[in-house]
Amino acid sequence: MNTEHPPDAEYMQLALNEAAKGLGRTSPNPPVGCVIVRDGEIASEIVGRGFHPKAGEPHAEVFALREAGERARGATAYVTLEPCSHDGRTPPCADALIAAGVARVVVAAGDPNPQVNGRGLEKLRAAGIEVATGVLEAAAVRQQAGFRSLVTRGRPHVIYKYAMTLDGKVAALNEGNGPVSGPEARARVMAWRNEVDAVAVGARTALLDNPQLNVRGLDGGRDPRAVLFDPEGHLPASARAVREGTVLVLREGRSTPLERDPRVTVLHAHSLQGALEQLAGLGVATLLLEGGPTLASAFFEAGLIDELRVFVAPKLLGAGLSPLLAPVRSMHAATELAVERVEVVGNDVLVIGGLSV
Repeated sequence: MNTEHPPDAEYMQLALNEAAKGLGRTSPNPPVGCVIVRDGEIASEIVGRGFHPKAGEPHAEVFALREAGERARGATAYVTLEPCSHDGRTPPCADALIAAGVARVVVAAGDPNPQVNGRGLEKLRAAGIEVATGVLEAAAVRQQAGFRSLVTRGRPHVIYKYAMTLDGKVAALNEGNGPVSGPEARARVMAWRNEVDAVAVGARTALLDNPQLNVRGLDGGRDPRAVLFDPEGHLPASARAVREGTVLVLREGRSTPLERDPRVTVLHAHSLQGALEQLAGLGVATLLLEGGPTLASAFFEAGLIDELRVFVAPKLLGAGLSPLLAPVRSMHAATELAVERVEVVGNDVLVIGGLSV
């Protein structure tokens, strides 16, 4: 019986907040959070919290149950993803919840992994535990987008991030370029880099801007993998993005001096789809695309952009580069964004949404 209680959404949001602590660190596993709540005589009390820190470590439920101890008996567990029901690198979380004696489990979203996919819920119900599902499901699915993409499509979830002026330009045509967005927007990008597995640019951006693709200035952050799409192998060994874990994507049959750099993994791919599948094999579940219009247009035309995060700056440029160089279309054939959020960040407006091409 999937009965939702009034405070369920509040506690599930806390579980989602826990899960967010593992973003960019759990691949190929999903980011998952768990909160355990025990009803008291006067008010309910949170007795356990946990999140999955990385693959191979215990899952969120285990950490929350450890903190709760005996207080988990008769309590309600809020979990952002269906508890696993199979033995992997760690024991099944459904079994741990049953053994702890929880009375009720509230789940945000089901697990698309064929090894789970409803079996965890069935196991809990068979043990006499009340199960409720679908609480803040949309938010959980968004948070787990990388994991779900790996499981269902065999490739990372791709996010195209860019900043443009009010008249739709990402850069001037001459040498007079500089930041389009303000410092608050740039700080938000550092936070996003901390939450994804990899950040990608194309050869032109890497040559002209020579970006570091790190999380400079972010306390407690960690640098994502740098992915450089350099089909012809033009990038020099001095590129600032080259560090431990850097991935270089070349066209099949091409070579580069960077192949001799032990810090660099070189992939040869005949298509962007093939490159993404190889990146998935390296554990990249979420890819933040920060390249210029050329690389972004190639992803767009291949139908490989899943999400847009666009900063619109209150500036007018006139002639300049557009964020996409795709072929001209009629307005009725334009690709529409399913807007999920609009937010003011400093002096800029941020628009986030899903893209279906």
